[in-house]
Amino acid sequence: MSELPELTETDRALYQWQMWVPGMGEEGQRKLKGASVLISRVGGLGGLVAMELAAAGVGRMILAHGGSLKLPDLNRQLLQTRNHVGMERMENIVKRLKDLNPDCEIVGVAKNIDPTNAEELVAQADIVVDAAPLFQERLALNAAAWRLGKPMVECAMHTLQATVTTFIPGQTGCLACYVPEVPVNWTRQFPVFGAVSGTVACLGAMEAIKLITGIGSPLAGEMLSMDLGMMQFRRVKLPQRQDCEICSERSGEPMPA
Repeated sequence: MSELPELTETDRALYQWQMWVPGMGEEGQRKLKGASVLISRVGGLGGLVAMELAAAGVGRMILAHGGSLKLPDLNRQLLQTRNHVGMERMENIVKRLKDLNPDCEIVGVAKNIDPTNAEELVAQADIVVDAAPLFQERLALNAAAWRLGKPMVECAMHTLQATVTTFIPGQTGCLACYVPEVPVNWTRQFPVFGAVSGTVACLGAMEAIKLITGIGSPLAGEMLSMDLGMMQFRRVKLPQRQDCEICSERSGEPMPA
């Protein structure tokens, strides 16, 4: 990030309570205001990430999500409304986020991440949040983030299970270390409660906030694994494969300034 923007009196009033968090203060809030975050897919998971980051005062978000809204999306995609079914979803996403935070610059890209656009989109952000349902998108985003040295918060869920971790080039392994290729039987449609995707979304948003502000300690090199059916949580060390085609060449390099 370049020189940090100043806070307005409106900013100070809006974010007063979170600036009371130890280690945050006005400097942390200025870092949020000066930050740019790319979110891949803004549905049930990424949409809640976007809402939390907009509410926290992140200054700019690039959102990538294609297609039109379908009725089964509405049990979890809280940026959407029933009267928007059948319409391109990005229009409603941008409007709802601007209603929440008119000061946040929202760049809506009505396309999903793929190898042809991943690097261009990642280059616009300081931090990447991966909330895509398909591993084709996830792996394309991972490769682009690694090439450009951008930290990536990885959020995922299925049925009552959810995970979140953070990959940092030069410090950790990457997504391809433990998912080197697209799983054969994985599909976009799977069982989902909105409360599960919302739970991991809030944790993913907090990971992004920690990376931006420097407060707390991100889940770098570790994955938080959750079974919300049993309310069991555990932290798992993630492998860093020395033969990984994506991240092995950057292993041990310092993070870009």
